[in-house]
Amino acid sequence: MTRQESIQESLIEKIRTLPTRQLAEVVDFVDFLRSRLVDYELRKASAKLSEESFRRVWDNPDDAEYDHL
Repeated sequence: MTRQESIQESLIEKIRTLPTRQLAEVVDFVDFLRSRLVDYELRKASAKLSEESFRRVWDNPDDAEYDHL
């Protein structure tokens, strides 16, 4: 069993012991973590897509002096 599988099994067992009211909180927290991950991935992809466009602005002789600061 991998470390990830072990962690997942442990988490599942702990979740099974929670009352229904707290299960809703767990679901909300997991949804929050997933949305934060999606937001991060979108920001990362957006930055990557804009690199080429900004390269023309950033990489020019006038601004080259700032590269050495």
